Amino acid sequence: MSARTASVSRDTLETQITVTVNLDGTGVAKQETGLPFLEHMLDQVARHGLVDLDIRARGDLHIDAHHTVEDIGIALGQAFAQALGDKQGIRRYGHAYVPLDEALSRVVVDFSGRPGLEFAVEFPRARIGDFDVDLFHEFFQGFVNHAKVTLHIDCLRGKNAHHVAETVFKAFGRALRMALEPDPRMAGIMPSTKGCL
Repeated sequence: MSARTASVSRDTLETQITVTVNLDGTGVAKQETGLPFLEHMLDQVARHGLVDLDIRARGDLHIDAHHTVEDIGIALGQAFAQALGDKQGIRRYGHAYVPLDEALSRVVVDFSGRPGLEFAVEFPRARIGDFDVDLFHEFFQGFVNHAKVTLHIDCLRGKNAHHVAETVFKAFGRALRMALEPDPRMAGIMPSTKGCL
C-alpha cells in the first residue's frame, strides 16, 4: 500500500494554515496554533487514532478564535481526503465509545463521500479556560465538509466540560482509526456497492 500522507495549505485574509497528515502514523502531533486547548484535543485524535499530525496556524486571534478553529478543521479535512485517495480497501465505517470519569461520548464515522454532521453535545459551561466550546461544532463542520464524511457525535452524559470535550475527541480518534484501517479481505475493493465513494 502506498503512503497515505498529505500536506495542505490554506491562506486567507483571516488565517494561514498548513496541515500535514500521515494516516499510518504512530500518534505523534506537532502543533503551533495559538490555541492550547484545541491542541490538547487534537493530541487526543493523533494518539488514539494513530495518525501523525503537523498543524501550523496563524489567525486573527485578536478578534476571536472562530476563523482559526474553523479553518484548521477545513484544512484537516482536505488533508484526510487527499491522503486517503480512492478509499479502496478501507473498513470505511468506524465507531467508538469513550468514557472519562462521569463523561461518556460516542462517535460514528462513515467515509461516505457525502458530508453530514450530527452533533449532539451539551457542554455544562460556555468556556473551557479561554476556549469557546461553540467552536468545536465549527471545527467538526469544517472537517466533515472537506473530508466528505458522515459524522455522528453524541455525548451521552457528562458534568465536567473538559471531560466532555476530551471524550468526544478521543472517540473521534478511535472511530477514525477503525474506519481508515485497511481491511485485508477488502484489498483492492471499493467498500461500496456504488463502485465509488
